[in-house]
Amino acid sequence: MSEHLLETRDLAKSYDGGRIQALRGVDLEVDAGEFVAIRGPSGSGKSTLLHLLGGLDTPSRGEVLYRGRTLSECADLDAYRSQSVGFVFQAFHLLPTLTALQNVQVPMCEGNRTRRERLERAEALLREVGLEERLQQYPNELSAGERQRVAIARSLANGPEILLADEPTGNLDSESAARILDLLGGLQSERNLTLLVVTHDPEVAERAQRQVHFRNGRICA
Repeated sequence: MSEHLLETRDLAKSYDGGRIQALRGVDLEVDAGEFVAIRGPSGSGKSTLLHLLGGLDTPSRGEVLYRGRTLSECADLDAYRSQSVGFVFQAFHLLPTLTALQNVQVPMCEGNRTRRERLERAEALLREVGLEERLQQYPNELSAGERQRVAIARSLANGPEILLADEPTGNLDSESAARILDLLGGLQSERNLTLLVVTHDPEVAERAQRQVHFRNGRICA
C-alpha cells in the first residue's frame, strides 16, 4: 500500500490520435497535507495533470493512485470527484443565474444533506471566505476576486481533502491575487488540505512547500 495520498506512475496523455502528447510518462508523489505548485510554460502538461489527478479525464498510459489504489479501480469515480477533490479554475465557472449562496450549494445537491443543512453550510463557507455580505449577489454583481472566493467556497462544499487549483489568480489584479493566495494558504493550513496549484506566477509558486516544474509533458529538474 502506498504511503502517499496521490501518486502517478508513468502517466501519459495524448490527443488527436497520438499527435499531441500532453504528458509523457510522469511519476509524481504527493503527501497528505502538502502544498505543491505545478509550474511550466503554456502547453507543458500542467492542466492535463490536474485533470487526471481529479478524475476529470483518463490517462492514455499509466496510472493515478489515490491512497494506494488506482482511479481505474475506483468503484465510484463520481464520489471521488465530488467528495475527495475540490476544483478551483481560472475562469471561476460559476452559474450566472444562481446567487453566490446557491452556487456554493450546487456540489451538495447530490449528497444526503437536507435543504437546511446545505443552506447553513453554504452560508458558513461564504463567511469563511469573507463574503457574508454578498450571499444574495449574482456572479455579474461580484468583482473578479469575489467570484473566485465564491468558487473556493464551492470547492469546499463537500469537505474534500484535496484541492486542485488551475491558475486561480490568472484573471485577478495583483491585490485580489494576493488576497486569494492568503485565503488558499490559510485554508490549506487550517484544514490540512492537500493543495496543488498550477501557476505561471513565481509569486504564487513561492507560497508552496514544493515546486514541480514541467516542460514538454515531463517533469524537469
